[in-house]
Amino acid sequence: MRFRTAFAALSIAAFAAACTQEAEAPPQPVEPSPAPATPPAPPISYACESGQSVTVAYPDTATAQLTYRGQTYSLRTVQSASGARYSGSDLEWATVNREGQESATLSRLGPNDDVGIAVLERCSRPSVSAVPTGPAPAPQPVPGGALPSAAPCKGPQLKLSNEGGDAGAGNRVVNIGVQNIGAAACSLTGYPGVALQDRQGRALTAIRSEQSLGSYFTQGQPIVPVTLAPQAKAAFELAWSVVPNEAMGEKTCPSAARLRMTAPGDTSPVTLGMTFTPCGGRVRVSPIRPLTGAAQPAPAPAV
Repeated sequence: MRFRTAFAALSIAAFAAACTQEAEAPPQPVEPSPAPATPPAPPISYACESGQSVTVAYPDTATAQLTYRGQTYSLRTVQSASGARYSGSDLEWATVNREGQESATLSRLGPNDDVGIAVLERCSRPSVSAVPTGPAPAPQPVPGGALPSAAPCKGPQLKLSNEGGDAGAGNRVVNIGVQNIGAAACSLTGYPGVALQDRQGRALTAIRSEQSLGSYFTQGQPIVPVTLAPQAKAAFELAWSVVPNEAMGEKTCPSAARLRMTAPGDTSPVTLGMTFTPCGGRVRVSPIRPLTGAAQPAPAPAV
């Protein structure tokens, strides 16, 4: 009996000692290695012939998040004979690179949700090889103390102006000022959407807008985020030829009376009265850049 009592007492003491050891020395937690943070690729803005813009984010190689007329659609990559093609949400988005220009088509899918049958927009931008690579540059605030975290600029808070230009060898360029007339700072990054109208306000569909890093007078203007304080200005170049393209059978050039612009990623238009005659069926548009400090050539002729 005494033996059993002593054995029980020893067992209880050993159990208590083990519990005390565990309580005094808990296992060290293993901290998970932090996953490297990969910044998402910035959205890309495409200028369309209608004056609208299409903004597309490519979060991975199989997905496209497309924003059009204020609505965002999720698309997935599908097989394509050339270029890249995405479909989903009853839409097809197809892109192809040719001669330094990335052309894109937004179409409505057919009944079988396989092939686009109705073209909604034809858009373009400089191809990837023409766009500077590497980390996105830091926002460049213009004088006025605007914060880099400002929201994107929208049409109602913007005003356009003719800031002068240059002329030579049948080429013309005008700097189009973009002023923030709102009460809060806002930001602009990339290319504006540009369309031309006649005196009756009708779209000149024969003149397409092409995105270009440079013009006849400039070697190239990189895409730089611009933050506008209230009343501050940015600018972009509008360039065109005044020589009829005889190879296209062009003898006279259409007359434009108004420029219609949408800010990158926005759909609200801003207009500017401007009379000129672009030839060759196109005008070239540069990225938006800070206006202050940029060289201002002499004003261009009206045509």
